[in-house]
Amino acid sequence: MNSLSHNKLSFQKAPSSGSSTLLSLLFVLSCMIFVTVAADSVRLSKAEIAKLGQKYGPAAQLRLEKWQELFVKLAPLDEKSKLEEVNNFFNQVRFVDDIIHWKKKDYWATPVEFLISNGGDCEDFSIAKYYTLKELGVPVKKMNIAYVKALSFNQAHMVLTYYSNPKSVPLVLDNINKQILPASKRPDLAHVYSFNGDNLWLSKMGRRTTLVGTSDRLKPWVRLQSRIENNEVNLK
Repeated sequence: MNSLSHNKLSFQKAPSSGSSTLLSLLFVLSCMIFVTVAADSVRLSKAEIAKLGQKYGPAAQLRLEKWQELFVKLAPLDEKSKLEEVNNFFNQVRFVDDIIHWKKKDYWATPVEFLISNGGDCEDFSIAKYYTLKELGVPVKKMNIAYVKALSFNQAHMVLTYYSNPKSVPLVLDNINKQILPASKRPDLAHVYSFNGDNLWLSKMGRRTTLVGTSDRLKPWVRLQSRIENNEVNLK
C-alpha cells in the first residue's frame, strides 16, 4: 500500500462520516487479507537469506537464492510449465532417509530446512513443491500431497498430485520417477490418502474418493505449518 505524504493528507478534503467509516473498514479488511496471505508465505527477503547464509554457509545461501528467483522467473508461465520447472528444481536435492538426515524416525522439513541441508526424504520433496507452487499462484484446491505405497520398493512414499479440474486424473510430481505423468500411468504407486491445506481424502488411483475430514487431523502437517508460519529453522 502506497503511503501519502503529510502535505498531501493535509490538503485533501475531509471525507464524510459514512465515507470515513467505509474507508476504515476497507483498511482493516486489507490488513486482515495481507496477514492471511503472508502467514504461510515462503518468500524470503535478501536480509533473511544473507543471515541464513552466514549461519549455514555460502552453498546453502546459493540454493535459497536460486529458489527465490523462481518466484520471479516462473510468475508469468502457465501452470503446466510451473509444475515442470518446480519439479525439476527440487529433484536436484539429495534423497536422504529421515533417521540419517534428521536423526528422527519421521520429520517433515520446511522448504527452507530442506534446501539449507540439501537433503530430505519423499515428504520433504512433496512439501517443498507444494508450497512453492502455492506461492506461484497455483490454487490449493488443485494440489494434494498424496501418501502412497511405492510397489517397486514395497514401502510408503509421498508425492505431489495436481488436478487440472476436480474430476481429472491428477498428474504426479515425484522424486523417484522424475517425469511428470498422470496417476493412471503410474501403476507402481498405490494411493492411500491425500491432503492439502484444507482437507483430507481417501484416494484411489490418484483420485479423491472420500472426504474424511480436514487436514488438521494430521499432526505432522499441523506442526509443519506452524513452523513455516513462525519461520522456524531446526538445524544445528
